[in-house]
Amino acid sequence: MASKFSLALYPWVYVAQYKGSDDWSGGLREQEHMTPAEEAALSAEERQALLGRRNWIEGLPLVNYTTQYGFGCFEGLKAFPQKDGSLKLFRPDRNGERMHRSMEGLRMPPVPVELFVKAVRSMVASNRDLGFAPAYDPAWEQDNFLSASSVYVRPFSYSEPGIGLNLSKEPFFVAISTPVGSYFDMDAPSKAITTEKIRATPGGTGWIKCDANYVIPTLEKHAVMDRGYMEAVFLDAATQSFVEEGSSSNIFFLMSDGTLVTPTLEDTILPGITRDSIIQLARDRGVTVVERKVTIDEVMQDAEEAFVTGTAAGISYLESLTHKGTERVFRERAMGELTRELLHELKGLQYGAVADRHGWMLEV
Repeated sequence: MASKFSLALYPWVYVAQYKGSDDWSGGLREQEHMTPAEEAALSAEERQALLGRRNWIEGLPLVNYTTQYGFGCFEGLKAFPQKDGSLKLFRPDRNGERMHRSMEGLRMPPVPVELFVKAVRSMVASNRDLGFAPAYDPAWEQDNFLSASSVYVRPFSYSEPGIGLNLSKEPFFVAISTPVGSYFDMDAPSKAITTEKIRATPGGTGWIKCDANYVIPTLEKHAVMDRGYMEAVFLDAATQSFVEEGSSSNIFFLMSDGTLVTPTLEDTILPGITRDSIIQLARDRGVTVVERKVTIDEVMQDAEEAFVTGTAAGISYLESLTHKGTERVFRERAMGELTRELLHELKGLQYGAVADRHGWMLEV
């Protein structure tokens, strides 16, 4: 499964900087653009040049604590086209809460949740009003929205100018958006393998969605992809016996007794918003969901389904997990029934085909 993220940034971006006393100065900025139809009619070279210019934001410093030392954090969320022509964001308040915690964890002034949601909402609306948003396609209903498109939103922090080991006192808050297509390639292998690499250590920054946390997982994911696997699974740093996360995703296992198990949140595991949503949707179905430490030995002996969760795909099933040369195959390498039901319900909810019982969708 390969990501369909794009660097074709939409024209409107949001940029604000902390100026002290809870003052975030800034707002929406309109970058260079034509109409969507005019941009599509450009030659490949002309369009690439335009998109390249749009990827630079005036006023953001080159040398700072983010570019030099990784002092930065980010979020990822989506806006989904609806059948009535509207766009809806999926749980943006939860992303705002997590970014607030991440910025506090990096000892920088945090963006207020209300500002986060307002910024994201207004930016997506401004781009939609220019025609930069996918339209709902009834054909998506044929495969339960697995082939559907959406708007990907990337809010992030960015430090003021600085060099030398120091903290960011006047960070920028930036939000951009891009088109994103289907994440799924059902013909690609979905095998996973454990790794001896360490993603996060107790007492560290594993619970923060910060830039630095993605270096080791990205390196290891590509290393296992070279060997024919889709996902690297990380174990705990202290004993290498407890399952923690995938390379950029939370992980779930359906055990033989019908219990859905996911590793308990500790300071080495990112509190995923899709993770939280899947726990609720499974419990709505009457499934017993347990958050606890789960050993790799238990998984290899007793798990019947396995999947990882995250913003990009929602749910990605694992056909097998290999540990120390032994492979555990799940559901004869097919997506399990519970995994499929949860995936279809999540996608249906996001695109408006399933009732939003929990009030998770916010209209733009």
